[in-house]
Amino acid sequence: MTTEAAELRLNDPGVVPTRFWHELEDGRIQCDVCPRYCKLHAGQRGLCFVRARVENQVVLTSYGRSSGFCIDPIEKKPLNHFLPGTPVLSFGTAGCNLACKFCQNWDMSKSRELDTLMDRAEPETLATAARALGCRSIAFTYNDPVIFLEYAVDTARACREAGIKSVAVTAGYVGEDARREFFHHMDAANVDLKAFTDRFYHRVCGGRLEPVLDTLRYIKHQTAVWLELTTLLIPGENDSPEELDEMTRWVAQELGPDVPMHFTAFHPEWKMLDIPPTPFSTLEQAREIALANGVRYAYTGNVHDKAGESTYCHGCGQRLIGRDWYELSEWNLMPDGRCNRCGATCAGVFEAEPGHWGSQRRPVRLADFRP
Repeated sequence: MTTEAAELRLNDPGVVPTRFWHELEDGRIQCDVCPRYCKLHAGQRGLCFVRARVENQVVLTSYGRSSGFCIDPIEKKPLNHFLPGTPVLSFGTAGCNLACKFCQNWDMSKSRELDTLMDRAEPETLATAARALGCRSIAFTYNDPVIFLEYAVDTARACREAGIKSVAVTAGYVGEDARREFFHHMDAANVDLKAFTDRFYHRVCGGRLEPVLDTLRYIKHQTAVWLELTTLLIPGENDSPEELDEMTRWVAQELGPDVPMHFTAFHPEWKMLDIPPTPFSTLEQAREIALANGVRYAYTGNVHDKAGESTYCHGCGQRLIGRDWYELSEWNLMPDGRCNRCGATCAGVFEAEPGHWGSQRRPVRLADFRP
């Protein structure tokens, strides 16, 4: 629990009621949107900062408010098997329900000032903008969309009506009922599997591993959401061959061989400035371990590595999708997503032709799309 929220009112801009909470016998109200289960006295905010107790209920305080909007390549999320080459309209809000010491977006996710949220957009405006800008999807990213669930779900509904897909970039740290509601409206997700030890989650992120594993099992086995995983490898923290072996075996056995894994390079940030960047050899080793353990699609990220960025056929080994950073350099998939050499199916969500957005990153003003 954090900053006082006593000054908030239900009719304030950005404040909306939520459903995932319940009253406790001692008079506090427990927020159930994530496994932190913040227990709030009157006027208190949860650790995420954007969910607060107001007038005897838990409210979201950042509805319709964003830290900015940008068109990215879908591969930047990263998603390599979901509409490759297409542009995605990306945005986030403020706050987060984890406390990762290495956060790469700390200026937004750790913000305790709603003034950080400079741009406003209702869900229908976002859907209209995505369609007008030629985006095939919209991504809830930069900070975890679980904490602004109501805004994300309403936006996903509006986008679905407009023919736009919805992508969640999330740590997967979400309560059971909220998880069911949230992923019902998503088309794809990249889940940040931060490590494979509870020690790391507790000491470095202020969370627990098991709820994340529960989320991964749920997404893979109980939804139609396309799933990919990302692990930021931090030297001396979560990059040992033993941990990577255990993690990748679990993924192959529990989620199946077709869930892509991205191993990305750490750069000193936020509260971990004393740790050096990830050596390229560590990323290569992680990819090799994953492939050896039955993961069919393993990638390196945050480094320039054409081989580690590309997609290969699990049947004949042909390069199916060549990548150079975010530029697609090769395409050997048939319109139905099969290898054009051996006919083996490449898992993913593909269209007959790839997109051609490339590595562009274009900031967008949503004010240009408001009525």
